[in-house]
Amino acid sequence: MDQKTKHQKIKIAPAVIWGSSIFLGLLSSVPQIAALHFNVAEAAVNAAITAAFALVMWYFNIFMLSRQSDKKTGQTISYKRLIESLLFGLILMLGLAWIQQLILSHINFGPVMLMVEVRGILINLVFYMFLHLLQQNYENQTVSMELEQIKNDNLGAQYELLKQQVNPHFLFNSLNTLKAMVESGDEDAIDFIIKLSNFYRYTLESRKLDLIHLSEEMEIVNAYLFLQNARFEGGFTFKEDLPKHVLQTLIPPFTLQLLVENCIKHNVVSLDRPLHICLYEKDGKIIVENLIRLKSGDHNSLGVGLKNIQLRYFHLLEKEIEIINDGKFFQIKLPLINEYHHH
Repeated sequence: MDQKTKHQKIKIAPAVIWGSSIFLGLLSSVPQIAALHFNVAEAAVNAAITAAFALVMWYFNIFMLSRQSDKKTGQTISYKRLIESLLFGLILMLGLAWIQQLILSHINFGPVMLMVEVRGILINLVFYMFLHLLQQNYENQTVSMELEQIKNDNLGAQYELLKQQVNPHFLFNSLNTLKAMVESGDEDAIDFIIKLSNFYRYTLESRKLDLIHLSEEMEIVNAYLFLQNARFEGGFTFKEDLPKHVLQTLIPPFTLQLLVENCIKHNVVSLDRPLHICLYEKDGKIIVENLIRLKSGDHNSLGVGLKNIQLRYFHLLEKEIEIINDGKFFQIKLPLINEYHHH
């Protein structure tokens, strides 16, 4: 716990303390009120003595347990504190009984003393146990809140790391492609630089967001595809067929771009047999599909991009994505997100 939490004292509403003390005082006088020879003075003094005792013991136990809360207490009762509280209560009740004897001198002090001491012990035990349980409940809630905060901070840190994984090697490959285009005098080099600039502008703008519209994601995908076409020169095709209403749904930034990147990264891309990538909507799912032509030594890899997306969907929405591999086609099915309620 931090210092602010550690030193926070037990708080009981004054109305509860005073109200319960007065109630106990009145309750202690019920037997006298019900007696045949009712004495108003005796009942009033008895009620006042009991109420005063209850009031003092409330504040004394709150003070004792607040001092204890500054230390690590665990879930057990501190018997040392309990004994101290009981001893203080016995001394206090002895003093109050003596005052009662001074006011009501006709009463036999012995039986009265025994009665008020037993009453005081019972009241003190009730107050101490109630405050102890209240303190333990408060400490448990505080620990739970701190653990939840640590968990949230950890998840937030993990999510930030996920977003930092986006396109770790893409810039290097793009700059190599640009270098080759400039050296060969390719006329598309200027367009390549503009698209590369746009792509990283999208990256900077979208990285701060949890979700963006699918239409904005398609701008990122199109910029990425232009750069990859310049690099692979027709080694793959991309077909997109998304209805307008689907383009207004939400998606974690760079989801489709990472899936397209995954297709290109893990499959053979060639002019003779271009890699075919399709993007469409079916049965309330966004589907990214490609013909499987895995590169040598890449048969067991799902790709960093796919793992990234799985974690982001779970972290943000607690939803699963579907992965289908029938040996011929590889499909990723993403659930449509029409609105976002943060978990």
